[in-house]
Amino acid sequence: MNAMPPSESPPGPLAGVTVLDLTRVLAGPWCTMLLADMGARVIKIERPDTGDETRAWGPPFVAGESTYFLGVNRNKESVTLDVGRPEGRALLDRLLDRADVLVENFRRKALVRLGLDYASLAATRPALVCCSISGYGRTGPRRDEAGYDAVAQAESGLMSVTGEADGPPVRVGSAVTDLAAAMLAAHGIVLALYARQRTNRGQHVDISLYDSALSLLSHHASAYLAVGAMPERLGNRHGSIAPYDTFPAADGELVLAVGNDGQFRRLCDVLGAPDLPHEDAFATNPARAQHHEALRARLEPILRSRPRAHWIEVLRQVDVPCGEVRDVAGAMADPQVDAREMTRTVEHVSAGPLRLPGVAVKLSATPGSVRTAPPTLGQHTAAVFAELGLDRREVDALRERGVI
Repeated sequence: MNAMPPSESPPGPLAGVTVLDLTRVLAGPWCTMLLADMGARVIKIERPDTGDETRAWGPPFVAGESTYFLGVNRNKESVTLDVGRPEGRALLDRLLDRADVLVENFRRKALVRLGLDYASLAATRPALVCCSISGYGRTGPRRDEAGYDAVAQAESGLMSVTGEADGPPVRVGSAVTDLAAAMLAAHGIVLALYARQRTNRGQHVDISLYDSALSLLSHHASAYLAVGAMPERLGNRHGSIAPYDTFPAADGELVLAVGNDGQFRRLCDVLGAPDLPHEDAFATNPARAQHHEALRARLEPILRSRPRAHWIEVLRQVDVPCGEVRDVAGAMADPQVDAREMTRTVEHVSAGPLRLPGVAVKLSATPGSVRTAPPTLGQHTAAVFAELGLDRREVDALRERGVI
């Protein structure tokens, strides 16, 4: 379950790529962590006084370190630098000269004031790939508004399709628009690096939480745009497939995801109701979706009669998609987690052995890896500036003046 030491980790597909990470909170750090997992060198630039805001987001904490921060900043180096001061800005320029990618989530006006907008950077560093992650993008009438996951979920319509049919709109429990923006940003950066191999030029990757949230609407957006159909909140039920919902068993909830008529017939055989598929109301998926309440009324008493483990065992034997509704502890206890290396243990400088989520993208020849623990604030400042030629005395002087 332990991660390989850095010396034993094979080089990832982004080995040799240097990323300057000027982001904080979630979408930006998650994006740069995805790049770091795949071998990129990520240098996280943080404020000398407080660092990334999420360092203080808790409880819970581990040895004074926020688990929120620990969850999104593995495989990175932390450098403290006040980029708003001339000396700090000059040092950032020297780092930019060595970088392939800059990722930022500043407000647009602050970015322009600092000279870190893409137009300014591209004029002197045409090969640099610049990624902006913001609430509403760098164009359009709302480009100067800040972005927050809860607001993006609300305004995009995601909340309108989440929750019980007779209840209020509900936010998805995970910060899903932040995470979607992060994945799209990492995807865009890799595409820009790929294009640079042909053109020798970088480009601007412009990612917004709002765009990302809209993209998550998927078939809901398609139905509205094509025929004006307004999706509704359905709880755990699917509007086009039945039975596709959570059901109570004798000892807890399970989920059925029956996607075709063959699966439904096998379900009914297992449940001891082989005649159900022959009734007109349940013979086809469109019919079952239309009569979902009547179908649920027939299935629920049967499912309540036995424990979840029984139903899951017998239904999986006949390839009917199902599963128990778990909490996080239950999910992490699944043997599949260890088999797929979806948790890894690394040594943290103050917290000791630290168990972290693993890498979800599996590559056969150049796999990603969890190599190092999330850094403490400024842990790598002296080492990184030494690479620029600064000696210990110069670093100490910068620290005394509050530049680092």
